[in-house]
Amino acid sequence: MNSEIAFNDRMLSLGLARVAEQAALACADLIGRGDEKAADQAAVNAMREQLNMLAMKGVVVIGEGERDEAPMLYIGEEVGSGDGPGVDIALDPLEGTTLTAKAMPNALTVIAMAPRGTLLHAPDTYMDKLAIGPGYPENVVSLAMTPRERVEALAKARGCRPSEITVCVLERPRHEDMITELRGTGAAVHLITDGDVAGVIHCAESERTGIDMYMGTGGAPEGVLAAAALKCMGGQMWGRLVFRNDDERGRAEAAGITDFDRVYARDEMVTDQVIFAATGVTDGSILKGVHRRPGFVETETVLMRSRTGSVRRMVYRSRRD
Repeated sequence: MNSEIAFNDRMLSLGLARVAEQAALACADLIGRGDEKAADQAAVNAMREQLNMLAMKGVVVIGEGERDEAPMLYIGEEVGSGDGPGVDIALDPLEGTTLTAKAMPNALTVIAMAPRGTLLHAPDTYMDKLAIGPGYPENVVSLAMTPRERVEALAKARGCRPSEITVCVLERPRHEDMITELRGTGAAVHLITDGDVAGVIHCAESERTGIDMYMGTGGAPEGVLAAAALKCMGGQMWGRLVFRNDDERGRAEAAGITDFDRVYARDEMVTDQVIFAATGVTDGSILKGVHRRPGFVETETVLMRSRTGSVRRMVYRSRRD
């Protein structure tokens, strides 16, 4: 087998879209059923099965957890047919398990693929994240700024008042002070209960979503997935790992991270071309969820390629018994 086969994003992209679609279809019958674990497992099983059909030598670098915590799609697991290019894979088979179990908006199946060794091996810790959409000067905002300073800087760059800025924030007690400071500028705060990959993507489509900036702490693995999406769509993002205990620092060291205070820019989390695919499980602001029609089922998927900047939305319809 030739490990030097070139990464052909065009050939792999439609296969990656199918991986996301099948994961969404697999957990569709569990929407609103109150069983987070069953929904997640159904998505995992389908995603792994589809990945193993692709002509590639894939390694999961962002996955369901360490090998002793996850029987499938664990970090370091090899997937694919074993023929084809070596690739890194970052995935969240069901981003929004709670959203799915409760039939709430914006549950997605998410996956990204890039040449081997080009995705940050983010440990399962928190990450302090900041993201904006395309069209702004480089580093117009930064993690070193206070929330107020970020809003004011972005408003100045946009030529508008701070009260015309909308910031997306994950609704958590740890963000209460930040939310208060943001609202003190006059900015609107769009709160989400889960799914911060979708929260970051909102920034890249601000004309449609009305969201200009994302900030706050959330999962580091999701930060890499969000960076992959922004690399395709345009926009800026920064992330800094946040550790709550020595075990999490140990996870970072095991992943090869030695500078615990480093701020990673988007292109440091995703250092080469990347493909990103996401399929809606429940209806949301980015994608429609899985819909059953008489005799068939329908999904919507977004497929992106950073090399061309292409963003393709696809509706997939299949027969159902």
